[in-house]
Amino acid sequence: MNSIAVFCGSSEGNDTLIISQAVKLGETLAKDKITLVYGAAKIGIMGILAEASLKHRGKVIGVIPEFLKLKEVVHLGLHELISTQNMHQRKLKIHELSDGFIALPGGFGTLEELFEIITWAQLGLHQKPIGLLNCNGFYNDLINMTKTMTAKGFLKIENLDLIIVDNDIDSLLSKMKNFKPKSVPKWLKPERT
Repeated sequence: MNSIAVFCGSSEGNDTLIISQAVKLGETLAKDKITLVYGAAKIGIMGILAEASLKHRGKVIGVIPEFLKLKEVVHLGLHELISTQNMHQRKLKIHELSDGFIALPGGFGTLEELFEIITWAQLGLHQKPIGLLNCNGFYNDLINMTKTMTAKGFLKIENLDLIIVDNDIDSLLSKMKNFKPKSVPKWLKPERT
């Protein structure tokens, strides 16, 4: 993997372990020479992650829609800053630039990005690894919810298995590097996606 998109909060939250994990992820990506692709903000977990990668000489690409390009929000010290017309184009560009995806803790926006990229994988639109960094148990309830969705017949186990979950950065990256994509389900033909 040459590049990883990271979905995460534009707020810092109040858990210092989550903040330290964002720093460690930024450092690790830089040291592994993996380009960080993210939403281009200088605030919140997003900004902390980008700064950590930049501090360790990592390459960082930000993608942001024009309406969010406010001086107090956008990070102006990135290697590349890509502007889009809207959020949909932003997500598509992030997908195009990335060999894999990781979700750190965040709010609705983080979950929306995570679930959209999982849905795209489920539909066969990409075969890239998707990691969930479960910092300090942040995603425990979500993981349990996905198990309930599977038990109730709304989610197939092979689609649940598209999400690689770990609470350790090195272990998560190792699993992502060794990810073997599954074929598109028989009910969905690739030429129809």
